[in-house]
Amino acid sequence: MQTQTQSLASPAIVLSRATTVPLQIPRPRMGERDHAETARTKTTTGPLGGKTALVTGASRGIGRGIAERLAADGAAVVVHYAQNGAAADHVVDSIRGRGGDAFAIRTELGAGGDAEALYAAVDTALEQRDMEPGLDILVNNAAVSGSARIHEVTPELVDKIFSVNVKSLLFVIKEALTRMREGGRIINVSSAVTRVAYPESIVYSMSKGAMDTLTLALAKELGPRRITVNTVSPGFVATDMNAKLRSTPEGAARLAGVSVFERIGEPCDIAGIVAFLASPDSQWITGQRLDASGGSHL
Repeated sequence: MQTQTQSLASPAIVLSRATTVPLQIPRPRMGERDHAETARTKTTTGPLGGKTALVTGASRGIGRGIAERLAADGAAVVVHYAQNGAAADHVVDSIRGRGGDAFAIRTELGAGGDAEALYAAVDTALEQRDMEPGLDILVNNAAVSGSARIHEVTPELVDKIFSVNVKSLLFVIKEALTRMREGGRIINVSSAVTRVAYPESIVYSMSKGAMDTLTLALAKELGPRRITVNTVSPGFVATDMNAKLRSTPEGAARLAGVSVFERIGEPCDIAGIVAFLASPDSQWITGQRLDASGGSHL
C-alpha cells in the first residue's frame, strides 16, 4: 500500500519545525476583485453556487482535484498550501480559466498558531474580495506521512505526524466552526489504512484512525447545526507522491491489482465523492466513513 502524504490519501506537505506560524496575507492580483465578482455571477447556478470552501493541502494531487471539482460545482475555493506557491497559483489559474473563483492561502500546519494564522489570512482575503465572511465547506486534506514499522518508530516521527494529522486537524476544525454557517459540510480525507492493516506505516495509520474517530464524535456534536461531518478513505491514487512505486510496469500493475477494477485511482475519483458530500444531496449522511479505494483488498 502506498505511503504518500497520507499513505493512501492526500498529498503530503513537508513542514518546517518552527514553533510559530508567520501570518501570510495574500495580496490580491491586479483585477482580482473584479474577477471574483464575475466568477460568482457565472457559478451561482451550480450545486455549490454561493458557497465558500476551504481545501487544505490543495496545491497538488488529491487536494488539487477536490479544489477544482468544488469550483466547477460553483463554490468559491480557498486553495491552501504550505510551501509550493507556484503549484497553488497553477491550481487557482486552472479554476479561473474555467470560469470559477479561487484564491490561494499559505500556512504551514503543525506549528504553534497554525489554525489562527490560516483563518486570519482567509478572513482578510474574503474581505479584500468583497466576499461574505464565513465558511460553508471545509475539506481537511493536508497530511504528512512517514514509513516506519513498530521497531523503527521514533518520538520525532510521532510528533511530526500527529502534529499535522491530528492536532492541527482538530484546531483547524475548531476555528472553522466559529465561521461555518448552519448546514455546512466538514469532509475529512482519511485513508484505507484504517480498514486494511498496513504495519509499514504504523504511526500514520494511527493518525488516520484518530481522524475517523473525530469524524464520528463531531457528527453527533454538530447535528443541531445541521453540519454534516464525514470521512473519505482513498486507496492507491496516482499522485506524484507514489510515482516511484509506479515507475515500472510491474510496480504499476501491483498497485492496480489491489483494486477490483484493476486500475490505480485518480484524483478525480476522490473529488467526485467529496463533491457529493459537499452538496445538498448528502444532507442525510453524517458520521460516516466512505471507502473510496476502488474495492481494494475485498
